[in-house]
Amino acid sequence: MYIFNFLLSMHFIGGVLIPFMTDWGGISFSQIMVLQSFFMISIFALEVPTGAVADYLGRKTSLILSAIVNAFAALVYSSQPNFYVFMVGEFLWAVGTALLSGADEALVYDSLLTDGRESESKRIFGRLESSALVALMVSAPIGSIIATTIGLRYTMMFLFIPCFLAAIVGLGLKEPKIVSERPEKKYFSTIKEGFKYFKGHSVLKLLAFDRIAIGNMVFMIIWVYQPLLSELMVPIFFFGFVHAAMTGVQILVLNSFSRMENILGSKRRYVLFSAVLPGVSFVLLALNRYIALAIVLILIISAFGLTRVILYQNYLNKYIDSHNRATVLSTISMISVLTRAVSYPLIGVLVEWSLRGSFLIMGGLTLIFALMSRVREEHLID
Repeated sequence: MYIFNFLLSMHFIGGVLIPFMTDWGGISFSQIMVLQSFFMISIFALEVPTGAVADYLGRKTSLILSAIVNAFAALVYSSQPNFYVFMVGEFLWAVGTALLSGADEALVYDSLLTDGRESESKRIFGRLESSALVALMVSAPIGSIIATTIGLRYTMMFLFIPCFLAAIVGLGLKEPKIVSERPEKKYFSTIKEGFKYFKGHSVLKLLAFDRIAIGNMVFMIIWVYQPLLSELMVPIFFFGFVHAAMTGVQILVLNSFSRMENILGSKRRYVLFSAVLPGVSFVLLALNRYIALAIVLILIISAFGLTRVILYQNYLNKYIDSHNRATVLSTISMISVLTRAVSYPLIGVLVEWSLRGSFLIMGGLTLIFALMSRVREEHLID
């Protein structure tokens, strides 16, 4: 799974995504956000149907198909600079993402359960995410070099290669002995069952809210840092290296959760710290005009904000039994997807209205959500 995740995350496009879409693709930032909203809505629509693949054919098959679909999505996306062609590409990306969603996490966690190693889930999920981040860190600078030498188009086209290799690696995966039930084949049945489970688990609701509300805000740094670098007149060649640094600091944090919790004195303090610090950094980005400080703040948001989702994978799974795991995780995923689908167009309008103003709003909302959190120390179980 580490190798599979690494190959599937070799995104040469990562560091130059906005220039690819605006310069080569010829679309506006708000159109980019509309595409991302369409992507999220597509994932929501596909979440349950793609669950049938793992239900009947196994999670291994679902992961292999995800890699194959992602490979062809890259070819479609790079075929022609056209908004509607991009929509087809986004839909294919959504199919690949939906096939992957939940199947990878459930396969890993249930494998740990089979071996009686579920207490190691925080470390294992951290390593799994690190494998993806290492791939992003390696591929982003390569993408910048490809963009400035061969052309922006090929940063997307060349994604076909690692995705195809990931499909081959997927053939060597093994299903765990514990088989988690997949969601019902009806949207409302799945949502109903998921919310029914939530109703009897107040702690699960608190954790899910904290993960989704704050995670949605800090994730936007992925889309707004490149417009900021452009405004600060940073050459496109360096975009990939900034992206690599963003992934590098995430790897450091992912492998230091326990150490930082000890330094701060509790898990709860770290959870709060990892939300407040990105919120403050967003606000400072709105006020800052210096390249070096801007990069430092971007790295802080990435390091502590983007890694929270992995931390919460560990905590959420502790409150879900295997028989309900896929349904509940699918429901959480659906809520997160819909939240982001609504947020994207709003962020697109905000950025075109005022990039600095959008930083202030995102920072303010992150801080508000952090202060609203009712997660306590006893809720955070390893």
